[in-house]
Amino acid sequence: MIETDRLSDLLPWPALIDSLDTIFTKSYCCPIRHHHDISVPGNDNATLLLMPAWVEGEYLGVKQVNVFPGNAHQGKPGLSSHYLLSSATTGELLARLDGNIITGRRTAAAAALAARYLSRKNSRRLLMVGAGRVAHQVVPAMLSVRDIEHIDIWNLDYEQGAAFAKELNAQGISAHAIEPNRLHEAAANADIISCATLSTSPLLCGDWITPGTHVDLIGSFTPHMREADDTLMAKAHVFVDFKEAALQETGDLIDPVKNGTLREADILGDFLDFSRGLHRGRTALSDDDHAITVFKAVGSSIEDLAAAILAYKQLTA
Repeated sequence: MIETDRLSDLLPWPALIDSLDTIFTKSYCCPIRHHHDISVPGNDNATLLLMPAWVEGEYLGVKQVNVFPGNAHQGKPGLSSHYLLSSATTGELLARLDGNIITGRRTAAAAALAARYLSRKNSRRLLMVGAGRVAHQVVPAMLSVRDIEHIDIWNLDYEQGAAFAKELNAQGISAHAIEPNRLHEAAANADIISCATLSTSPLLCGDWITPGTHVDLIGSFTPHMREADDTLMAKAHVFVDFKEAALQETGDLIDPVKNGTLREADILGDFLDFSRGLHRGRTALSDDDHAITVFKAVGSSIEDLAAAILAYKQLTA
C-alpha cells in the first residue's frame, strides 16, 4: 500500500489535473455505483459503496467506501476508503491506495480543471466558500491553474475560516476571512467562487454575481442539498462533470429543472465535451469576458481511476 504522506506527493496538482483531462479522451467504462446495506450486530447499520472503472487494455480499479455510523460510539472514524488498482490486461493487483486521499485530490483537481476551461485567464481573486477538508485541497489546486493574487475565505463558523486564512498567510498567500454576514460583498468582488459545503439551502444568490465570474459548486451531492439559488442557475452558462449523473444526484440541478428554471438542454457541456474538443469552454461563449459560468461536479469513478493511475506511474517511474 502506498503510505498516506507519500500518496499526496505522488498526485501533484498540475499532473493530476492533466491526468483527469486525458482520461476522458480514452475508451473507458464507469458503471453506476454499487450500494449495499450491511447489518452490524448490536450497532447501527452500515453501508458498503463500490465504485469500479476501467480503461480497456490499460488499468482497472475499484474504490471501496465503508460507512459505519456506529463507530462514533467507539471513538473511531465512521468512514474508511480503499482503492485497488489492477492491470486491465492480466487482472494483476498493482497497488492499494488510500481512498480518502484519492477522492480528496481528484475532487479538487476536477474543480481546477473546470476553472481552466471556464474561468477568465486573468482571474485574480478567489472566494472560497467553506473552510473544511475539501476547501484546503481546492485552494492550492486553483492556484495551479490561475494566477490568484488574493483569496477570501467564507465559512459559517468564522473562526474556522479565520484559521484557514491564517494558514494561507503563513505560506505567503494573501487571504482574508469574511464575516458571515458579508458573503454578498465577497461574491460581488470575486473572479472565481468555489463552494465546498454541506448546505441544504442556497448560499449563493445570483443577484450578487458580477459579469465574468466563474462559480464552482462542489457540495450538493444529494437531491436535498443546494449551494446556488435559481437566479444564479438561470443567468449562468451551466456546465457539469457528467451530465447524466449530475441531473440525477444534485439538488443544484434537480430543483431548477423540476421548477422550470432550467432545461436539460441548458446544460452546455461536461468533461467529455471539453477533453474531446467538442466544446471549448468560456472561449466558445458569446461575450465570453462578461459571461457568468457555473460548473457543477458530482464526481465519478473514472476520476478516481485517473488519480490512481497517476500515483502508480509516479511510484514506478
